[in-house]
Amino acid sequence: MKISGFSFGRNTSKLYYPIKESILSILPICDEFIFVLGKGDEDDNTLEILKSINSPKLKIIHSEWDTDAFPNGMENAHQTDLAISHCTGDWLFYVQADEVVHEKYLPHIKSRCEELLNNQEVEGLLFKYRHFFGDYKHYINHHGWYQNEIRIVKNKPEIHSFESAQSFRRIPNFDGKSYRKQEGTYLLRVAPLEAYIYHYGWVRPPIYMQSKKKALDSIHKGDKKAEDLYKDREAEFDYGPLKNMLQFKETHPAVMADKMKDFTWASSLNYTSNKKPDRPLFKHEKLKYRVVSWAERNLNRGKHFFPFKNWELLNK
Repeated sequence: MKISGFSFGRNTSKLYYPIKESILSILPICDEFIFVLGKGDEDDNTLEILKSINSPKLKIIHSEWDTDAFPNGMENAHQTDLAISHCTGDWLFYVQADEVVHEKYLPHIKSRCEELLNNQEVEGLLFKYRHFFGDYKHYINHHGWYQNEIRIVKNKPEIHSFESAQSFRRIPNFDGKSYRKQEGTYLLRVAPLEAYIYHYGWVRPPIYMQSKKKALDSIHKGDKKAEDLYKDREAEFDYGPLKNMLQFKETHPAVMADKMKDFTWASSLNYTSNKKPDRPLFKHEKLKYRVVSWAERNLNRGKHFFPFKNWELLNK
């Protein structure tokens, strides 16, 4: 059995992605790791960070981005598919540049890959998610934040990245361009994993968080619209009150130790329950969603009502 890790990115260092930690977290169970590196800005040093991993398993593929040809976030899926095309494993293990796997889960993940390798019905494996927010001590599990996602798939030519690289679909007659939901796309049949992806996409110094949001909006809405959206916004992102957020009391992945030492923005965070009066509410702060989230946690065993579901879950 061979496992290929893969990911993609552009300007990951200047946007404060934990890209090195992400790769290192799954590298021990991967036979190779493919990273598709998009041409970034001159002040980005992602290539140097990747080279510092110093592993013969890591293969760097250089690419150009074309958000005109792949608009509305589909360039992310296109770059993901480029990485897939270079993978040679039986299983393909995808980690986005802000996703990290705790080392305690690696034996179970590898065991499940071995167990289900020859099961033709299983096309992928489904992870649980922990979304950290603001710092490394708080996480969010409010209604609307996805609790599961596919991150390991079989190496089959009809399996492709989907939409903005959120997930995967089976597209037998893929035309090389359309990554959106359409006739002829099929949900993957997946088996569950008792393992979490630790998502650090919302853990950045506030100025980097705002830059990251603008970069994502540029990919999804175009450069001009993103410029218009952010021209009157504050330079620093406001995470809002953290006092009532869920607290994380377990350990983070060992590979995150050095990154976490760089936590220097505590003074910019709001650890009270008071919000700025002129700041629009986040979705998770609105009364309707707070009530739904409370009901999910207390009446539905923590499972979300009507969750995002991009798969067919098998009892395997």
